[in-house]
Amino acid sequence: MATSSTPPAGQPARQVPDAIHRRRWVILSVLMLSLLIVVLDNSILNVAMKTIASPVPSGLGATQSELEWAINAYTLVFAGLLFTSGLLGDRLGRKKMLLSGLTVFGVGSVLAGMAGSPTELIAFRAMMGLGGAFVMPATLAILMNVFEREEQPRAIGIWAGGVGLAIAIGPIAGGLLLDHFWWGSVFLVNVPVVLVALGSMAVLVPDSKDPSPGRMDPFGVLLSVVGLVLLVYGIIKGGQLADFTDPQVLGAIAAGLVVLTVFVLHQKRSAHPSIDIRYFRKPAFSAAVAAVALVFFALMGVTFFIVFYVQSVRGYSPLEAGLLILPLAVAQLTFSPRARHAVDRFGARAVCTVGMLTIAVTMSGMLLLTTDSPIWILEVLFFLQGTGMAHIMPPVTVAIMQSLPREKAGSGSALNNVFRQVGGTLGVAVLGSLLSTTYRDGITAKLAALPGIPAAARHAAGESIEATLGLARHLGPAGRGLAASAQHAFVHAMHVTALGSASVAVVGAVVVAAFLPGKMGPAPRPAEPQERRKAGVQG
Repeated sequence: MATSSTPPAGQPARQVPDAIHRRRWVILSVLMLSLLIVVLDNSILNVAMKTIASPVPSGLGATQSELEWAINAYTLVFAGLLFTSGLLGDRLGRKKMLLSGLTVFGVGSVLAGMAGSPTELIAFRAMMGLGGAFVMPATLAILMNVFEREEQPRAIGIWAGGVGLAIAIGPIAGGLLLDHFWWGSVFLVNVPVVLVALGSMAVLVPDSKDPSPGRMDPFGVLLSVVGLVLLVYGIIKGGQLADFTDPQVLGAIAAGLVVLTVFVLHQKRSAHPSIDIRYFRKPAFSAAVAAVALVFFALMGVTFFIVFYVQSVRGYSPLEAGLLILPLAVAQLTFSPRARHAVDRFGARAVCTVGMLTIAVTMSGMLLLTTDSPIWILEVLFFLQGTGMAHIMPPVTVAIMQSLPREKAGSGSALNNVFRQVGGTLGVAVLGSLLSTTYRDGITAKLAALPGIPAAARHAAGESIEATLGLARHLGPAGRGLAASAQHAFVHAMHVTALGSASVAVVGAVVVAAFLPGKMGPAPRPAEPQERRKAGVQG
């Protein structure tokens, strides 16, 4: 690697070689391309679910359970391997992991688009999760190694804004594709983007890794994978059953927590730990990862119910629903790169606390939404929500990444993504269960009053607003009252869920205000090898 030039007197020595420093913004744009396709794929799939459930040949005839596992197979593999992929990137090279992950993701996309059955689709979605797990941590880790410390907040702000943009444009792209092509197009659209990204990365993106990684810790890696998979599986299953007291759910979550506890104890005693647990003693690090989990818990639950509100209650098409989310993306894209200015002036603690409270206020603002409220209210709430997110994610990501030495960027990025994924999955499961339970309680009496409807049909119709509206359509003119009741019951359930989400955001604000430092300290030096540290203690 080329040496960097000598900086002017009084400025810190540059750690990034001149050749890389000159093309750092081009490298960031290439990294954003790979990040965009991985994040976009998850949001684009939600639009295609209804089509995939249609009978062959227009769809695959997938059942509700099969549709859920088409999403969850990706989540399980992705979450389970995030930490491992970060470790391998630090050890073997982040560029290698990124190229490998994109290749697997691209091949999985082709196979998923050509799937002939729901089972095949689930398997190929798991393959895409495998590739995605190696892409996400690598993008942020490479970013940390091509930008100097003073420019990292701006670069991370752009990176975070790109994530928000991908989440928003996914439904729009999905709606456009499904208007003109078959359901497999939502997967095959990934292929040209992957090919462009692979070619660009091979030429432009430098490789980097930890120069002194120590010995591999296979037992620790295995514990992390098993623990995360069990935990996420239990959370997903609890959301599916809308019952977190079910023995299968409690067993999986408890087993996951036990395995992760063993992982932590093993890391504390290992001569070559996968992650130095002492990082969690730093307020900047521990508060930041907690904030990431809490904000995604709050937001993903809202994302879950707002789709049904816009389409099932207000009657917008999937494409129109996607367009309605644009203010969220515009706000994130506008303010994320500029959040560093607010942090420089007021400190990370103040900025992130206000951001969390903004999220809480916008969640509470969902109470203004009714079956016929002006849609501009939702647009204003989305814009404010995106503004709040833009002043949370960049500062907390900077806090996480700058708490670790540059050599451990892969591990730091993986932890950031693990907490985000677990928090988001938990938000969908818990808040989704709250939504379903409240909705069922609100519509049961109306369903029970319907004459001539078997008990099994009434039970199935109470599962969701879509199921109730399906029964209402089947009843013809007699079902109009049922449809109106379903919409009012859903809005009430949405209000209850939004208040739950706002409460979580308030908890996040308290955590940030109490523990996140106002200003970041100097960059940590590379950690000494564990053996030397122990020798120093013993000596």
